[in-house]
Amino acid sequence: MSQLVSSSRTGARRRSVVVTVLTAVAAAVALIAGTGGASAAPLQPIPQLDVSRYLGVWNQVAAIPQPFNIDCLRNTQARYTQIDADDIKVENSCTKFTGQRSGITGNARVNDQKTKAQLHVSFPGVPFQGSKSGPTNYIVSYIAPDYSWAFVGSPERLSGFILKRDKQVSSAQWKQIRDVVRSRGYNDCFFITTPIDGAYPNIQPLCTVR
Repeated sequence: MSQLVSSSRTGARRRSVVVTVLTAVAAAVALIAGTGGASAAPLQPIPQLDVSRYLGVWNQVAAIPQPFNIDCLRNTQARYTQIDADDIKVENSCTKFTGQRSGITGNARVNDQKTKAQLHVSFPGVPFQGSKSGPTNYIVSYIAPDYSWAFVGSPERLSGFILKRDKQVSSAQWKQIRDVVRSRGYNDCFFITTPIDGAYPNIQPLCTVR
């Protein structure tokens, strides 16, 4: 009986999370469509990205939910490793609702040699993202002076990710993150926090985090 109750609670939690995620996605798409998306100025990159400092492991603390990672529940990470002057190996991983780790390996190619902050990220087998060459879909729009956290998005603002080196986020840092998100032309309510074991347990809109 206890296993049935536990299974029922897990299922209910999963449905609740999925509803929250889908609502955020639908709201973001509706806003972009309603405001004419393309008429807004594209997201701008930082003046200069030090790629060597950007490499390594990043923890996702919040993001606009995407269809390709809707099954990710917590502990979402990205590992970046230099391949050559133009290409970076991308290893994304997360813990699924089942408790299993899931991952995918792709490539990030620098499209902007001036700032190094605009890239095309591709993953084999993913629709419209199979080629290593292509339009920019990953822009580093903010980086902390010490490279402790970054804000990344797409030109039309359909995606957005808050990445941190460590897993803890203080109240002051959440405020700074919200301020940066808003200053980049995003609605912070469309970002959903990503639970991290031992750090932040909640799944909620970024605009409600205090």
